[in-house]
Amino acid sequence: MEHLKGKQLVKKDKTEAEADEVLADAEIVGFYFSAHWCGPCQAFTPILAKAYKEMKDAGYKFEVIFVTSDNDENAMFEYMNECHGDWYALPYDSEPIRELKKKYSIRGIPTLVVIKKDDDTIIREDGCDDVESYGADAYKHWIK
Repeated sequence: MEHLKGKQLVKKDKTEAEADEVLADAEIVGFYFSAHWCGPCQAFTPILAKAYKEMKDAGYKFEVIFVTSDNDENAMFEYMNECHGDWYALPYDSEPIRELKKKYSIRGIPTLVVIKKDDDTIIREDGCDDVESYGADAYKHWIK
């Protein structure tokens, strides 16, 4: 999680919080690479939002961080307000966005990179299929 140490994250209502605080209780983190202009992202995001809410309601220690590929900040917030869950995002056009895309070799979206928070071990290079197949129970597959 070195790329997020001391970094600010933002919610769809534009409130900010430090990444360390947001991720304090998480065991698993999903970096959600997505964009408003992407049709497959528009289809998948509500599925992820539903699963995320169910995971949180069940007490699963999972957090999503949105990593935008939007063309501007307004589009990013419009997308977040239309169909995203109650998760945080990296600020638009911030250095950690570029660093994470490079680190995880992101070539297409939507992509949900699922990692163990404590040691950055990649659980799934793309967990979208898990969420589509298992919903909130995807967490049970990831935590093994």
